[in-house]
Amino acid sequence: MAFIKEESEDVRIEETFRVKHEDTEEHTELMLLKGECKVLNEIVEEEQYEKSFSEHGNLKIDMKIHSGKKRFTCQQCGISFTQKGILSRHKRIHSGEKPFTCQQCGKSFNRKENLNLHKRVHTRENPFTCQQCGIGYTQKGNLNRHMRMHTGVKPYTCQQCGKSFSQHGNLKVHMRTHTGENPFTCQQCGISFTQKVGLKRHMRIHTGEKPYTCQQCGKSFSEHGSLRVHMRIHTGESPFTCQQCGKGFNQKVSLNRHMKIHTGEKPYMCHQCGESFDQKGDLSYHVRVHTGENPFTCQQCGKTFTLKGNLNRHMRNLHCIESTQS
Repeated sequence: MAFIKEESEDVRIEETFRVKHEDTEEHTELMLLKGECKVLNEIVEEEQYEKSFSEHGNLKIDMKIHSGKKRFTCQQCGISFTQKGILSRHKRIHSGEKPFTCQQCGKSFNRKENLNLHKRVHTRENPFTCQQCGIGYTQKGNLNRHMRMHTGVKPYTCQQCGKSFSQHGNLKVHMRTHTGENPFTCQQCGISFTQKVGLKRHMRIHTGEKPYTCQQCGKSFSEHGSLRVHMRIHTGESPFTCQQCGKGFNQKVSLNRHMKIHTGEKPYMCHQCGESFDQKGDLSYHVRVHTGENPFTCQQCGKTFTLKGNLNRHMRNLHCIESTQS
């Protein structure tokens, strides 16, 4: 049975910015390929328009653009073009042909423009710089998307629920919550994800990989976000504050749990006796009263306990052994 995991927009956006440098060229090529069908005539034909006038004085191409006449049609998808050369370039999307190859790393592209953009990865050229925070980009389009972080503009709106997004890609991912589409599936356990990056993070559970290490204490984490939260232990940062009592927390989820103290909300109810709890973990502990489950065993005398804390106390008081596990 396949399990489906939903991912929040906050996580997606955080991950987008975390991996932007390593995924930029892949994302760039994908966006150019997908967008080519829609805007190829507008962009490329404008280039051809300027070239025709400056080099040849050829009014025929210009007249085709203004008249809207498109005589060259792709037999695979039906999109039409005013020039045969543009159609030939478009066909590479279907054929997978990539005639332009980077001499430094061997990666190939279907358009020379994409190769030129890719070369900036090697030259580290970032000619488009944000004037507010200084981050540089290889393409103007990436800078334009980045600027929406500062302006707060969210031009892409879901027609089903009205939620808006700063990037079209985020809207596409969001739409999968309505369609139920989860195209990225773990081959080991069957859990599915809306994004490839979600599956990539998940796979670290199986591999045990923890690439993010705290420079202060050496503890490692499988996700960058977990390391960021961990660092607040060292810095003492508690950015999430309760507006009712002023208590601070290093994670938003901790604040949400805390708020139930003030609201009195107890959404987790035992189906056997009807007792309710404000935290899911407390309900899990409580259910062991009914099941008789004691998952924590003393290695010295064999006594079992329902809670790990009880085992730790037992080890200290009876065997004079301090637990080494958190």
